[in-house]
Amino acid sequence: MNMHLTSALRAEASEGPDPVPTKATKETQIIAIYGKGGIGKSFTLANLSYMMAQQGKKVLLIGCDPKSDTTSLLFGGRACPTIIETSTRKKLAGEAVAIGDVCFKRDGVYAMELGGPEVGRGCGGRGIIHGFELLEKLGFHEWGFDYVLLDFLGDVVCGGFGLPIARDMCQKVIVVGSNDLQSLYVANNVCSAVEYFRKLGGNVGVGGLVINKDDGTGEAQAFAEAVGIPVLAAIPADEDIRRKSANYEIIGKPDGRWGSLFSDLAANVAEAIPNHPRPLSQDALLGLFSGESVGRDVVLEPATFEDMCGASPVVKPSLEVVYDEV
Repeated sequence: MNMHLTSALRAEASEGPDPVPTKATKETQIIAIYGKGGIGKSFTLANLSYMMAQQGKKVLLIGCDPKSDTTSLLFGGRACPTIIETSTRKKLAGEAVAIGDVCFKRDGVYAMELGGPEVGRGCGGRGIIHGFELLEKLGFHEWGFDYVLLDFLGDVVCGGFGLPIARDMCQKVIVVGSNDLQSLYVANNVCSAVEYFRKLGGNVGVGGLVINKDDGTGEAQAFAEAVGIPVLAAIPADEDIRRKSANYEIIGKPDGRWGSLFSDLAANVAEAIPNHPRPLSQDALLGLFSGESVGRDVVLEPATFEDMCGASPVVKPSLEVVYDEV
C-alpha cells in the first residue's frame, strides 16, 4: 500500500460520524405516530391529516394497526378494504393488486389500511412487514406526497411494529400519550427503541409528544420534559371533542372551533426536529405520579414454601453420599 493511500485512509478514519440531521432530509416527510392502544392516535391522525390537506399539503395516511381503525374517522365510520385482505383475495383470483384497490381519498387526504391476520391466525407484526413489502411493489418510494403519516401500535418490542424505527423508514416519530401511567409507559418504550437503534447507527428521532384527553394534571408534560422532547399539542378532555369523535366527525377543520389547535399541531409536526430522547427508568417513570396513584409505598414481600403449598415442608434426610477424605 503506497504512502499516499495510507495517509488518505488515516485521514478518513480520523473524521467523526456525520452529525444527526436536525430536519427531515427527504422531500417527503415520513412520520410514524406511536401510542398505547385506545389513547387516540387514530383520532389525532385523522384530524391532523385533514388539516394538512386543507392547508394545501398532499398527505397519505397509512393505518398500521391490525384493528384497521385508523381511517374510520376520516371516512365517517366506513371501513375501507385492507391491503392484507385485498392481497389475499386478489392472489386467489390470480390478479394483481392495483392502487385503486387499497387507497381511497377524501377532501385531499389519501388513506389506506395495512390490516392484519384474523384473530388467532397469525402475527400482527408480520402482517405489517408483508403490507409494506406490497406497498413497495406498488411504488411507495416513488409517490409524490408532502407527508406520509404512519399509525403504529406502541408495542415496539414486536419487530413488525418497530419497523419504521429499526429500518430508518421515517425521519421522526411522534408519540401520543395522556396523563396516565400506561400510556406514558408505552411512550417511554418508544423512546427506548429510538435510543437503541440510534446507537446502532439509526437516524430516527422523536419529534415530540401529543397529549390527548389532557385533564391538566401535568404528568405527560413532566414526562416530555424529563425525556427531552417537546409537547406538540395538548388536546383537552372536552365533551364536545368526545361527542364529535364518537359520531365520526372531523373537528380539524380550519373554520371550526378546534381549527386553531390542529393548525398549530400541523405546523409543530412539520417543523419538529428528530430529538435524541432520554428514556426513563421504571422508578423515574413512577416518580412522575403520586404514590397513591401508582403504589410506590407497596413493599414487595417474598413468598414462602408454606404460602405455595399450604403446609410446612417436611425435612427429609439427605441421600447424598459423603466420602471421607483420604
